[in-house]
Amino acid sequence: MSVKLPVLGLVSHQRRVCQLYKSALRNAESFMSNRHLYRYQATLLRARFDANKNEHDMIKARKFLTDGEEELFQRQHGIPRKFPHSPGGVAFEREVIPPDWVLDHWHPLEKAQYPEYFARREQRKKEFVERWEKTYGKPTAEDVHH
Repeated sequence: MSVKLPVLGLVSHQRRVCQLYKSALRNAESFMSNRHLYRYQATLLRARFDANKNEHDMIKARKFLTDGEEELFQRQHGIPRKFPHSPGGVAFEREVIPPDWVLDHWHPLEKAQYPEYFARREQRKKEFVERWEKTYGKPTAEDVHH
């Protein structure tokens, strides 16, 4: 069994090696709480990658890569460390970005605090409606009721 990295389409050998290296570094980081121990392990890991860097025989290079992916899979951390705002992190998509239509429901006194912004916004909304009607035509009574 090997590590299944997220792949969209074909991935070159060089790209797979880079993904393996980064995944191995992140895995080592999950195991090491002390920065000095992690840096030592990262140096050893880099030396292992550099030892096979100039391999021109693609059969051997592919074997090194699949063996490395297998080793990473076998040694992966049970609870990998994730960045808080990255997918899988504790703060991922916690901040809700309100949709644009929320501004239409602001109280007039709130809008009065930003007169230039709301004047420009109203002008852009009119331009958008004009462009829409020019492209698709005006809505009919039947369209409005559906």
